[in-house]
Amino acid sequence: MYIPVTSLAAALPSADWAMLGACVALGLATLLFIFYIQPDASDLAPHRSKLDQLLERRDTIYDNLRDLRFEFRAGKYSESDFEAMKSALEVEAAQVLAEIDQVTESQMRRPRGPKPAADRGSR
Repeated sequence: MYIPVTSLAAALPSADWAMLGACVALGLATLLFIFYIQPDASDLAPHRSKLDQLLERRDTIYDNLRDLRFEFRAGKYSESDFEAMKSALEVEAAQVLAEIDQVTESQMRRPRGPKPAADRGSR
């Protein structure tokens, strides 16, 4: 059955036109976002090194220990709960510090660039 376009507009209620308009607007916004939005500069930055990640983790653990002590003093935790959580965080901090030592030692032992010409000739 053929319905002329002019009678189609009359056949659809205004709520349907609003829904159609919203769908078209959402589709256009999606296409604009995908194809025309430029990535943030931080997305293009090089990834953090393992040492940076470990240092950030260490700082987070220290912050957690500080918060735990504050909450214990405020009466939020019993002494046994406080000691258990504190010892778990201290063990984790020790592991992270050991990894930081390993990473920094391996960076210090790694040669940085070619040897000078004077060293090669003396062998």
